Amino acid sequence: MTASRTTLQASSRALPRWLIRGFFRFVEAAQRRIARASLVGDRPIFDNALFPWVATLEAQAPEIQAELSAVLANPGRLPAFHEISPDVGTITQDDQWQTFVFLGYGLRAQRNLARCPATAKALEGIPGLRTAFFSILSPGKHIPLHRGPYNGVLRLHLALRVPAASDRCWIEIDGTPYHWQAGRAVVFDDAYPHQVHNDTPETRVVLFVDFERPCRAPMRWLNKALLACAPLTPELQQAKANHERWEREYYADAHASAKDRL
Repeated sequence: MTASRTTLQASSRALPRWLIRGFFRFVEAAQRRIARASLVGDRPIFDNALFPWVATLEAQAPEIQAELSAVLANPGRLPAFHEISPDVGTITQDDQWQTFVFLGYGLRAQRNLARCPATAKALEGIPGLRTAFFSILSPGKHIPLHRGPYNGVLRLHLALRVPAASDRCWIEIDGTPYHWQAGRAVVFDDAYPHQVHNDTPETRVVLFVDFERPCRAPMRWLNKALLACAPLTPELQQAKANHERWEREYYADAHASAKDRL
């Protein structure tokens, strides 16, 4: 789940302008300091060796892929990303980017985690985990150039399903293209401009993870404080409510389908 400056501004119009201006000045100043305090540097794409736990996560890819296959085979409609996280509607409004959420700021999807125990176990090994879900990109889907609002988290994609024509399925981060490889992870800073293309007739799926950027103190503590406040924002409260509603309906439908097959 993400939050954008545009939607936060829109939802905060009732607040005094000076408070809005002050908040964004503070966030922008904090981001500059976080970049300077980063223990892994400040770059668009990172060397996986900077994060020792990434190799362990990659080793668990086959078990995660098996659970993904079960999710995709199960009756029921997975939600479009913007149906869960409304701010994503600024970059996509169709049903060609779907999600299966495990964790989000202030949200723990217990039934989804229970359904994918190997994935849940793998997620436990990620330090500072903030968000995790299967990100499912349909054939022909493009996500336009955009950037995340905050560099206090870094993003990881663990490739689970990659189209055969992998050269036509890519993410570009700050002008540098990256082509997913099944079972391999890439770590990047989504605060840099990035876009995604799946110019193939096949579906691409990654395990999409946001985790805290490793920083020196005292910025480490400030970053944790800002991230702890994120679940209180209207956008993330709405995302949590949207997901809980979808989850109730999804599992009710799955239960009804199972009864019908008996």
